[in-house]
Amino acid sequence: MLLQDKVVVVSGVGPGLGRAIAVQSAKAGADVVLASRTESRLTEVAKEIAELGRRAVVVPTDINDEDAVGHLVETATGAFGRVDTLVNNAFAIPPITDLAVVDLDQVRAGFETNVLAALRLTRLFVPALTETKGSVVMINSAVLRHSRRTFGPYKMAKASLLALAQSLATELGPQGIRVNSVAPGYIWADNLKWYFNYLAKERGVTPEEIYAETAKTIDLRKLPEPDEIADAVVFFASSLARAITGACLDVNGGEYHH
Repeated sequence: MLLQDKVVVVSGVGPGLGRAIAVQSAKAGADVVLASRTESRLTEVAKEIAELGRRAVVVPTDINDEDAVGHLVETATGAFGRVDTLVNNAFAIPPITDLAVVDLDQVRAGFETNVLAALRLTRLFVPALTETKGSVVMINSAVLRHSRRTFGPYKMAKASLLALAQSLATELGPQGIRVNSVAPGYIWADNLKWYFNYLAKERGVTPEEIYAETAKTIDLRKLPEPDEIADAVVFFASSLARAITGACLDVNGGEYHH
């Protein structure tokens, strides 16, 4: 029960990693505030958390809307009287194309959700996190570790998010707030399963063959699952990481070493 009676706020709660972060936090003893734009999805996750014997508050939120984010902060603190950890998991896929030809307005839009919204949300939670000597966890990506074609806009956004986390760690450290990052590689969840099925049909092979081919490039020969990545978030939120800030933990099964 690493997070016994703590309160964790999770943005970008979807069916994959966001859900896993919320559920694993509840399993570790936390009450959870669930935020995303799709209320029906939040309600489903809230039911799972209630079945674990923990409390969950559903707050439909567009993190690009300052009023909506302000409402999220008020609701979280009003419901539980405290916030111990903020997990910035909300994400919008930047354009997957070369930087030489990318539409700059699309790049700006990607930065708005992936970087500036995380800064906005964190700043508004600083007073509550100062009271609890709490923490922030930014969900980053293994795109930090390579420079493959068409991933330039994606890497720009995530590299900026890492710089944001490190700078916030320095700024907020004197208030007792820790800021860390988790960088997943492949995540074996619905979106990737769909993509592997698509590739299998295109190539006339089975999805299992696509999986095996991909896993061969990873030290542990398996693709990380959402719960395994979420456990790293729980670690950073817990007292086990009480002397760690400004760090980025890669959770990729050994695909990249950093």
